[in-house]
Amino acid sequence: MAKSDKKKLPAALKPKKAPARKAIKKAPKAIVALSSDGPGPEVLDRLCAVVTARRDADPSLSHSARLLSRGTSKVAQKFGEEAVECLIEAVAGNRDALIAESADVLYHLVVLWVSSGVAPHEVWAELTRREGVSGIAEKAGRASIASAAQELGTRKIP
Repeated sequence: MAKSDKKKLPAALKPKKAPARKAIKKAPKAIVALSSDGPGPEVLDRLCAVVTARRDADPSLSHSARLLSRGTSKVAQKFGEEAVECLIEAVAGNRDALIAESADVLYHLVVLWVSSGVAPHEVWAELTRREGVSGIAEKAGRASIASAAQELGTRKIP
C-alpha cells in the first residue's frame, strides 16, 4: 500500500505493525548435528508398509508375522524390552549400540502400530499438531482432559 493511501484510511483500517519478534538463538551444536542430508523418516512409512504386508505371512518365514501372530500384548512387551535395551546403551554411552537399538525400537514400534491398527500418518498428524508447542504447555493441556480420559477407561497417566 502506498504512503498516500495510508493517510486516507481511518485509523481502524490502517495496517498494524506486527509485534517485534525476539531473535531466535542458533541451535546448539548437538541439535544441529541431529539434522542430516541422509535418509529420513520416510523409511518408517516404507517399513510400516512391509510389516503390514507381512501380517498374514507364514510366521516361520517372517519375524514380523511371528510377532503379529502373538497378539498386541506380546508385541507391546517386545517393544518395551527393546526400549529398555536402547536406554541401557544410551546410559552406557555406547553410540553404535544405541543406533542399532534405536533401529530395533523403531521397528518394534511400527509392529505395535500395525498390531494396534495405527497408521504412521496418524502419528505424523499428532506430531504436527504438537509442533511449536512447549512440552510443558502441551502436557498441561492434557491434564485438563484427564477426567474425560478416566471416563473413557484409559489407564494412561496424563
